[in-house]
Amino acid sequence: MKILTCTTPGQFDYGQANKPELKKDHAIIKIKRIGVCGTDLHAFKGTQPFFSYPRILGHELSGELVEADGALGFEAGEAVTFIPYFNCDHCVACRTGKPNCCSSIQVCGVHADGGMVEYLQVPSYSLVHGEGLTYDELALVEPLAIGAHGIRRAGINQGDFVLVIGAGPIGLGTIEFARIAGGKVIAMDVSNERLQFCKENLGIEYTINPLDGNAVEQLREITGGDMASVVVDATGNLKAINGGIDYLAHGGRYVLIGLQKEAFSFNHPDFHKRESTLMSSRNATRQDFEHVIASMKKGLVDPKTYITHRVQFGEVKDNFESWLNPETGVIKAMIEV
Repeated sequence: MKILTCTTPGQFDYGQANKPELKKDHAIIKIKRIGVCGTDLHAFKGTQPFFSYPRILGHELSGELVEADGALGFEAGEAVTFIPYFNCDHCVACRTGKPNCCSSIQVCGVHADGGMVEYLQVPSYSLVHGEGLTYDELALVEPLAIGAHGIRRAGINQGDFVLVIGAGPIGLGTIEFARIAGGKVIAMDVSNERLQFCKENLGIEYTINPLDGNAVEQLREITGGDMASVVVDATGNLKAINGGIDYLAHGGRYVLIGLQKEAFSFNHPDFHKRESTLMSSRNATRQDFEHVIASMKKGLVDPKTYITHRVQFGEVKDNFESWLNPETGVIKAMIEV
């Protein structure tokens, strides 16, 4: 079978590998769609934490189930996706219902080789039924689940002002699920094109470009002086993370979905006087995947609007680097296998 490996930062190479042979308690999926996410782009640039080379990228995946062992209720030939965070099932996080932050987690396409292949073997426990969704839609469940998990962590109350910093693919999913949770969502980004996308496709009323005037004053005006009850960083940008505290209401929650290699910092008195809550949000759980799928089926989320670029598997090497350039207008690139 054909594979595509990121051999070093900035370099992809096609190669050949044997089709996997089924192992106990595992399943083999014929990959149909591969979504390109920020993790893949950061890995290609050489800025992704927890990463080593060479590595086969890809964890936003869908495909046809070829065969499986120990996958009760699943049938060969059905459309599936899977939860790409392989956990140990016995550490303290796993024992307390948080396999998404397992102490020895192996994320497909990050710690272990991923889905830029024709056939992929995964643990059977990770399989997720397609529920009648298309391959495109199923490949977008995982990135949307990242945002859904962060919003669940935030504990949004009806009518809370929720500021989402970063309107990339993860930020867009976060915006969607903040809206579904009943928040009054404010999108912040330095790209007016992405903010316009939020208005036109997600129905977001409030947007802020921090390059266009004083962002704190803009937010104060939108919120009637209260500021945001919930601030979510979906950029992974150090400057944005450090500045997020300035937008937080007293008693507010600050959720970091975006990941940064360096240490972040902000003024302790500013943080303390608000009695702020700071939390990270890592990956997602089956509950989040099921919430995303249910929201898609109800028509609350239309993931197809995110797909701006589409290529065949054999065209990835020639096109991937262009997706690093904001001028291409890429929101979500989808690879067909």
